[in-house]
Amino acid sequence: MIKTKGIHHITSLVGNVEENVDFYGRILGLRLVKKTVNFDDPRTYHLYFGDRKGNPGTVITFFPYEDTRAGIVGDGQVGITSYMIPNGASNFWKERLEKYNINYQLTSRLGEDFISFKDHHGLKIELVERDEANENQWSISGIGPDVAIKGFAGAVLYSIKPYETAATLETLFGLKRIGEEGEFIRLKSSASIGNTIDIRTILRGKGINSVGTVHHIAWRAADEDELKKWQSFIKEQGFTVTSVRDRNYFKSIYFREKGGILFEIATDGPGFAIDEDIDSLGEQLMLPSQYENLRQQLEQSLTPIHINKQ
Repeated sequence: MIKTKGIHHITSLVGNVEENVDFYGRILGLRLVKKTVNFDDPRTYHLYFGDRKGNPGTVITFFPYEDTRAGIVGDGQVGITSYMIPNGASNFWKERLEKYNINYQLTSRLGEDFISFKDHHGLKIELVERDEANENQWSISGIGPDVAIKGFAGAVLYSIKPYETAATLETLFGLKRIGEEGEFIRLKSSASIGNTIDIRTILRGKGINSVGTVHHIAWRAADEDELKKWQSFIKEQGFTVTSVRDRNYFKSIYFREKGGILFEIATDGPGFAIDEDIDSLGEQLMLPSQYENLRQQLEQSLTPIHINKQ
């Protein structure tokens, strides 16, 4: 049985691109590691934020759509994106959120304490202290490695069929069920980051995908050979799975699990340094070859991006 190490990336739909970049790049201090376009719709950006190198398990990506209605966070989606911060960093983050007038709540779940809040477009976010994973060596806007977000702690899934989603993560992906408390089941993968999935067992109403919701969650595959094994295995389990898609920085497949959540499986490589130097990641608009002939048109139509480092 092949097993995933955990989360590769999470992709969400947001509104104003400048608000999105400011929130994740300056306030949360994540690094913009790639500025490209939606491969299926080049009229909009596809932005990737993560640690200094954009390692798997640290990358949150966004499709910014201006003047689009808000979605509804609900069943059939990733409900909450959880980020890992170093032990002792909670006070720093409470003060930082207060500084930028971001309301937060302190919550607890399965023996852990979380700082819970929303971004400018309604995405649900939480921070949790953990020892796991290495420090993030990216420093910006008063955020150093001792307090910086390391990457994902995990995610909370809002499933239409929570127990079937849990079974898929256990029997298909190889995660282990490690706890159940109140309305949550917790599963864990083998990685040190992006490794914890909480599934909410009480239904709250179906979500509607649009601005302020998660589009899909991606799981890790070591390489393309393993990805093809996943593709065959998923078909054998009765799911409809896509062909292998080349996303330049990884290759991937997609399927929708029984709880309504769109799953992607993506290769760990080749990574974000294949077309930019590590020290200049995210500085230029990088286009897939099929859209290179549209560069001048896209550079004129897409909103210029600048991250305030103060």
